[in-house]
Amino acid sequence: MRSIDLAYAGRGVHEELVAYVADQEGYYEDAGVHVAIRDGVSWATERLRRGAQIGLGRTLLSRLTDGIGWTVLSVNTHRPLFWFLGSAEVTSMADLRGRRLAVHAAHTAPGCFARIVLRKHGLDPDRDLECLVRHPGDYQMDLRRLRDGTIDAAYVGSTLSPEQVAEEEGLHLLAWVGDHFQIPTVGISVDPVHVPLDSPALQALVRANQRALRTLDEHPALAVDYIASFLDRLTREEAQQFYERYIAPYFTPDGHADLDIAQQAIDAVAAELGVAAVAADAVYGLSV
Repeated sequence: MRSIDLAYAGRGVHEELVAYVADQEGYYEDAGVHVAIRDGVSWATERLRRGAQIGLGRTLLSRLTDGIGWTVLSVNTHRPLFWFLGSAEVTSMADLRGRRLAVHAAHTAPGCFARIVLRKHGLDPDRDLECLVRHPGDYQMDLRRLRDGTIDAAYVGSTLSPEQVAEEEGLHLLAWVGDHFQIPTVGISVDPVHVPLDSPALQALVRANQRALRTLDEHPALAVDYIASFLDRLTREEAQQFYERYIAPYFTPDGHADLDIAQQAIDAVAAELGVAAVAADAVYGLSV
């Protein structure tokens, strides 16, 4: 059986769900490939290049800043699962002005997306609020710091469900990134220097990934089961609501990229980073 490494660059439903479904449902085995799913959150880019990667945001930033020819073969969604949560006193994005926000570093994909969304709300992330950089994890420390008042807001990912956490903790859901910024952001990408695009193992991985996407679309009850296994603070009804709000409408069943959305996103990310943009079809052309 052929084999390939597949690394995720973040934790939670956003990064892990599709690969987890493919693994648990036996789709990799059916496709004739052994997939070793790796935790690549802290890996340097050079190590990530040796296999396939889930985090398309990270590979795009690497392509723009390092010139590495990352190529995307399948896209799961164009709507990043990151949210801004505010304390009891912070009820809107406008209220972030002059406040303390726990957020990913500006040179990371989630941090870059956060800065783009802040600017869309008329906020300069370097002048209008205090951005406190922290390493992404499961965001439990952010919740603790929101409780004790050492931060006023946090930018969090899909290791938690924002509506449920906001209700339980007396917080406010200020914005979902996916409502304000779209970009092909998780899926399958490789550096062709290390993983040839015609690699049978890679092609089998892509087929299994796309089969898992169809499963999420065609079998909602099963999809909710998997979401509940990630977000185990949720009731079944809350997991269903998460699926209906964030997964069912936006996780594409065919793995295809929208090149118009992709080009707008590339231009926005390049502008935020202060680097030259590239053509969307050069990055995502194999996923259309």
